[in-house]
Amino acid sequence: MLPARSRLTRRDEFASVIRRGRRGGRSRLVVHVHRVPGGSGPRAGLVVSKAVGGSVVRHRVARRLRHLVAPRLDALPSDALLVVRALPPAADASSAELAEDLDGGLRSALRKLSGSVR
Repeated sequence: MLPARSRLTRRDEFASVIRRGRRGGRSRLVVHVHRVPGGSGPRAGLVVSKAVGGSVVRHRVARRLRHLVAPRLDALPSDALLVVRALPPAADASSAELAEDLDGGLRSALRKLSGSVR
């Protein structure tokens, strides 16, 4: 479970990360990372739309992603905001497959972020 202080909660935060952040895409997930000056520790949010499946499927995917994201927050810079967007193939993926996609997407997005001159 993500602690309350580690969650993105406002729509404008999600929109900012998706619009301005660096993206790492995989077959089941898209990872967006954005750095904001003066951050108070890394924070994360999940987007699991109806395209992924019905309510039960979406909540199962979200639970798995929350469980996978929580320990990876410590590896992010303290001013990082993270949004993980699930794609429809995430509905049939195992936790191990989601973890593999999450790690690959994070590596890709962080590599792009460190290469940017923002």
